[in-house]
Amino acid sequence: MKLTAKARYAVMAITDIAVSSKDQGAVSLSDISLRQDISLAFLEQLFGKLRKAGLVDSERGAQGGYKLAAPASHIYIGSVMRAVEEEIQTKRCGDTGIGCTVKGAKCLSHDLWQAMEDHIEGFLDAISIQDVIDQRFPQICPELVAKMEAAE
Repeated sequence: MKLTAKARYAVMAITDIAVSSKDQGAVSLSDISLRQDISLAFLEQLFGKLRKAGLVDSERGAQGGYKLAAPASHIYIGSVMRAVEEEIQTKRCGDTGIGCTVKGAKCLSHDLWQAMEDHIEGFLDAISIQDVIDQRFPQICPELVAKMEAAE
């Protein structure tokens, strides 16, 4: 599984705004581009989607730029990813309902991949931009940690 640049750059940029806007108010995309080494044209595409999703607000003028539309603790990574149309896709069949195999049936591992997608989405929906700034991430489920430790 691989996350695309869209998802990574959107999270990097919105986190940059959360940190930088404390000192300077609205943050310009050109400043983000320089700090994060992301193409300005690519950021413009992403921020159109982030603004449309209500995650950032734009300000015009000489001191214009973007700022978060809500506190960083209320903006979640899953929302950022969905805003830029990024999906976690682990199954060959996607969510079409057609099935994984040539005959239209679910493959034997379909439910495993679906469970993994659900966990990933839950993980990303539980982490706010503030959590990223503070480096606070949910721990892996205690049952799995115990199982892994017992296997060692």
